[in-house]
Amino acid sequence: MFGGLAFLLHGNMSVGVRADELMVRVGPDAAQEALDEPHARAADMSGRPMKGWIVVGAPGITSDDDLAAWVRRGVAFAGSLPAKR
Repeated sequence: MFGGLAFLLHGNMSVGVRADELMVRVGPDAAQEALDEPHARAADMSGRPMKGWIVVGAPGITSDDDLAAWVRRGVAFAGSLPAKR
């Protein structure tokens, strides 16, 4: 999808891996809170910010606990969306 590996929940992307960074779908309402976390920035594909998506740099996902916390955020948002058929 974006040159990396994507993980879907009921057809909705929750997180993805590109190089050594993690893309996380947190949704528009949780984006600012997520951006306040260390090593997080707005996802920007092709020069256009993606609403509700953030990228976590490698230093922000070095521990299993940090990675798991970000994945839980992505799964929680994707799980709140209607399933795609």
